[in-house]
Amino acid sequence: MNKHSILLAVAVAMTTLTSTSYAQMSKSEYNAETKRIANRYAEDKKLCAEEGSSTARMQCLRDAKTEFTQHNANAKASYNTKASACRDCGRVTSVVVGEKAGEGGAVGLIAGGVAGALLGNQVGSGGGKKLATLAGAAGGAYAGKKVEEHARTSKQWTVHVRYDDGKQDSFVYDNDPQMANGDRVQKQNGTLVRR
Repeated sequence: MNKHSILLAVAVAMTTLTSTSYAQMSKSEYNAETKRIANRYAEDKKLCAEEGSSTARMQCLRDAKTEFTQHNANAKASYNTKASACRDCGRVTSVVVGEKAGEGGAVGLIAGGVAGALLGNQVGSGGGKKLATLAGAAGGAYAGKKVEEHARTSKQWTVHVRYDDGKQDSFVYDNDPQMANGDRVQKQNGTLVRR
């Protein structure tokens, strides 16, 4: 088997192997693949130069050029198809778990105010008693509001995403979205869905 036949066999095998790997190609993967294809083409041209006759060299160069053109076309078509088919696709870059501050409502204000007024009413006598009751009610209302806010504090998950086109976005969830760094996702109806 001569070098030209070996080159063609390798090229056919490469076509079969790479056609499946093009299915999930991002921009960075596309750039890496076109560089790999160009390097392979340069190596093939060197092999062609070693052919024994000028006819064999010319045929080898034509075949190498055909393979180079076909691989580039396949990579470009795959990247363009993916980009147009999924404009809102990307990868999760981080998931941050934090606390969402609760909101104090009327219940905390009223309960705290009543408790504070009762405690303030037990201090002093006469005008001082009235002042202590008012101060106790105000302080109790504030404390009651803060207690209720703390009781209503909950976890929230912020998922950061980098889309295939390079844009970034964040999504906040009140429940664990079950996503991790590197997960492939798509934005649909204002939220993220795993792909």
